[in-house]
Parts: sequence; C-alpha cells; structure tokens
Amino acid sequence: MSFSLIVFNFLLCRIKAMVGWIDVRAQFNGREPQRLKVRCLGVTLRSLKDQLNEFNQGVNPRDTRRVEYVRYKRPTLDKGRISFTWVELTNDENAKNMFWEHIMFQWIDMRVTLLRSTEDIIKSLIPPKDCD
Repeated sequence: MSFSLIVFNFLLCRIKAMVGWIDVRAQFNGREPQRLKVRCLGVTLRSLKDQLNEFNQGVNPRDTRRVEYVRYKRPTLDKGRISFTWVELTNDENAKNMFWEHIMFQWIDMRVTLLRSTEDIIKSLIPPKDCD
C-alpha cells in the first residue's frame, strides 16, 4: 500500500470518527456478520449494547434476546506487523478506547453474544401436566 493511500485512509477514518459514526461488522451469536454504523462519540458500554440490540431487533424482529457480551478485534503493532486479538468490552473506558484503536481502520469486527432474559425463559417454559 502506498504512503499516500495510507494517509488517505487515515484521514477518511478520522473524518468518519469526527462526525460520530464508525462502520462495524457484527457477528450475532456466530451468524453471518452484519454491517452497521455505530455512534462513537460519547459512547458508553450500555449505549453500544443498546445500539446493537436495536440493530439486531430491526433485522430479526421476533428475536427478543438482548446483547450480553461484546468482543472486538484489538489491533496490535509489533515489529512493523499488525496482529489482532479478541478482547471483551467490560466497561465504558474499554468502549471508548476501542474506537480510538481503530482510527486507522475502515471498520471494527465484533462478536456479539445475545442471551434471553429470565422473564423470556420463564414465559417459554411449558407447565407440567397433572398426573391425576
């Protein structure tokens, strides 16, 4: 990749971040990755999960599961080579750092784990039949 192309990609990603949105490829419970835009200014872990919930329920209206865990590919530069490791977001600081770590990249890869609420599990149970 030429230096001018690297600079162009950096500036493009920087502009995207400045307007407050970044591209994400999210894989919900191991299904096909979905592309979406996520608001990245003033983000908290809860607001990121809410955005992912909203997107998932828009694509899968009957899916009542909620986002429980979010992992992303964290880039690491070592001896001129970029490598990636999966990291779980556990707090607001992690969420903010994730966006700054990806300023040079066109998108963020995420793996999202959806879980059912306790209420949904109880509603889905079949009551036992009386054995009289």
